[in-house]
Amino acid sequence: MLKNNLKIALVGNPNCGKSSLFNALTGLNQKVGNFPGVTVDKKSGKTTISPNITAEVIDLPGAYSIYPRREDEWTVYNVLMGIDKEDLPDIIVLIADASNLKRNLLFASQIIDLKFPVVVALTMVDIARKNGIEINIPALEIELGVPVVAINPRKNRGIQQLKKTIELVAGKAQNTPPRDFIDIASIGGEAIGHARFLSGDGSSDYKSSLELIHASSEDNHSPNKEAYKKIAKDTGFNPTKFQAEEILQRYTRIGHILKQSVTEPSPLQKSLFTEKLDNILLHRVWGYLILFFVLFLLFQSVYMIAEYPMLAIEGIFAFLIDWLGEVLPEAWWSDLLVNGILAGLGGIVVFIPQIMILFGLITILEDTGYMARISFLSDKLMRKCGLNGKSVMPMISGFACAVPAVMSARSIENRKERLLTILVTPLLSCSARLPVYTILIGLVIPKEFVFGIFSLQGLVMLALYLLGTTFALLIAYIAKWFIKNRDKSYFILELPVYRSPRWKSILNTMVEKAKIFVTEAGKVIMVISIILWAASSFGPKERMQAVHEKYDRAIAANPGNADELNKEKNAELLANSYSGLLGKALEPAIEPLGYDWKIGIALLTSFAAREVFVGTMATLYSVEDDGEENFMLREKMAAATREDGSKIYSLATGLSLMVFYVFAMQCMSTLAIVKRETRSWKWPVIQFVYMTALAYVMSLIVYNLFN
Repeated sequence: MLKNNLKIALVGNPNCGKSSLFNALTGLNQKVGNFPGVTVDKKSGKTTISPNITAEVIDLPGAYSIYPRREDEWTVYNVLMGIDKEDLPDIIVLIADASNLKRNLLFASQIIDLKFPVVVALTMVDIARKNGIEINIPALEIELGVPVVAINPRKNRGIQQLKKTIELVAGKAQNTPPRDFIDIASIGGEAIGHARFLSGDGSSDYKSSLELIHASSEDNHSPNKEAYKKIAKDTGFNPTKFQAEEILQRYTRIGHILKQSVTEPSPLQKSLFTEKLDNILLHRVWGYLILFFVLFLLFQSVYMIAEYPMLAIEGIFAFLIDWLGEVLPEAWWSDLLVNGILAGLGGIVVFIPQIMILFGLITILEDTGYMARISFLSDKLMRKCGLNGKSVMPMISGFACAVPAVMSARSIENRKERLLTILVTPLLSCSARLPVYTILIGLVIPKEFVFGIFSLQGLVMLALYLLGTTFALLIAYIAKWFIKNRDKSYFILELPVYRSPRWKSILNTMVEKAKIFVTEAGKVIMVISIILWAASSFGPKERMQAVHEKYDRAIAANPGNADELNKEKNAELLANSYSGLLGKALEPAIEPLGYDWKIGIALLTSFAAREVFVGTMATLYSVEDDGEENFMLREKMAAATREDGSKIYSLATGLSLMVFYVFAMQCMSTLAIVKRETRSWKWPVIQFVYMTALAYVMSLIVYNLFN
């Protein structure tokens, strides 16, 4: 009977176009959660197959076969084996890369033998055609015994035909593949028959063989695993021998299918564009120089392109604060609006251009296929530090945000390398540090150009990112001697073909990341800004009253000097507020680093989120200014002085503070996600202690070097 609500699972190899198809099918009707019992992201969404049929589409993690090693591959296994009942699909859409069909058909053949209703969706047919590969789709359908549809989700082609095929498959009384891809029973012998009898649900021979193969695995949560383990032992079933014979037979059959349905060019033809480009970009010398140049351009662009929109935003907020300060009456609520809410909001919005540009450039690197080349180039260096090439992707993602970067370390099979990657990834300067770097660089680094073309401020920005990266590798090298693990490590990476960027997708990513920054980080910043305004505007009654009386007498005695006395009064009121008293208590500990009590307050509040530093400064200096001189925050900080008249934000203090934020664990969310990924408080505590100690020592060294 035809179901009106289907559950469709998208499966396939990594980089086969699965995510593009998911986006094309579901559009904005997506949600992200977790698969039951694991930390792997679960992407699902709603789509309409026909006027009478809707479907929930589940985007399963990419996998090369049904033999899992990582947590995300075990998630795929649990869904396909029916262990995860919640996500058991009615139909599987197997996405296969037409330009690399031989490798993709291995996984497809295993899915077919699991006896699910299957539709094969061929992606990248245009790339295959450019490479001289022609696929006879009707012949391929006959050989596989399942429907095959050519699609191009990037251009929204073939999607309606795919939906029609899904509808036809769902409506068939017998919609599972009619025959086995290979004869599993002949390979597994009597063990397969015993296993099928145990399952009692008419399982396929192949599903029974997988139960036997993975019965001894700790990651296998099959309810009958002990019984399957006993069958394997009693019948002498050899998992390794079975897998070797199975894969051999599958590739033999795949070779036959390709001869019948695929026409490939002669191997003597000239090299393809991707191969030619890789000869340059993956060269043992030029490849690394090009990589450094690409990263150099990335940070130059982030700083230089964003400068003008940032100045415009700063000017708008300075005007608003100045205008509201003049038109609103003097009252606590107007002070809260101007110096609490509006000042905090300005500290958020001003950095949107840099956030958008950074994420846009990273997305371009991913979309073109160059990000995978960065992993390949970095593998040799990574291994010397106790990591491997797969550590590069989480670490590069750490430039955007440490939270998803730590989560993406799940793709690393080796436990030791995964743990090392998690421990050092927060040292990579995330986008939340960008606002801190930007305002401090603008304060203490002159706006000059090296060789007339390279921004000195951009070079300092690049140096901060390189400093964090260098120490991440150094810490990993040291830590590898203390974390023991006997698992062997290997690095297998598919290099995707080069593609032109999808500009619409890149623009959507930039807008989406800006929204996340404003809504997620913005909420934290706004709450802290309001709390800070209150803590900075009020204090112990006796102290605040004494300050008011002192300056009221002084102004009455010398009315001609009222403006200067009011400035001193506001500064002294702030120093005697609850924020000021807390900051003064912290000052002895941070004074050796060149910091005053206001910076101490910002260090505390920015533990909630690094970018809160700017919002804190905006609130503190706005409260002190009290709306009388509404300059931009950068100007207020540049004018700040100590009691002896020296500038607070000298070169030494600015560099010391930048270095502190390079190394310090200033993010509660990162610690929480590390605890979740490692399932222990041990590692986040170690991480917090070593990063805080490193930040203090390195900041102390830098301050004394430049003071």
